[in-house]
Amino acid sequence: MKIESLLFGALFVFLVLANIVYGFMTNWSEFAGGIPLGLVAGMCIMIATYLWITGRRVGTRPEDREDAEIHEGAGEQGFFSPWSWWPIALGAGCAVSVLGLAIAYWLMPIGAGFAFIALIGWVFEYSRGSHSH
Repeated sequence: MKIESLLFGALFVFLVLANIVYGFMTNWSEFAGGIPLGLVAGMCIMIATYLWITGRRVGTRPEDREDAEIHEGAGEQGFFSPWSWWPIALGAGCAVSVLGLAIAYWLMPIGAGFAFIALIGWVFEYSRGSHSH
């Protein structure tokens, strides 16, 4: 995960520099561009840090080596729920919450409640019934 962490680290540096240039060009009076650039830079450094820590814990993967063969990366990559409807419900709940931010504040708690229920359903999807572990 070395290249991924370097990629997000470079993106962080670019966004910080772009934010500084944007601030000087607007005399630090325009916040509509500076704050989002700073927030995205913060998200990039969080992702870069996570990938760097995970890469140290996991070790070198076949994708990180130049002499790796294709068959070295074969095998199980993880468990992904193939028929889950919960991500769609979670996306709809988040969309209603953001719509509430833009249009009417009374929609926000409705969307947040729906998103919370969908998140709980998605997390505990395989914890009951015939699919429980």
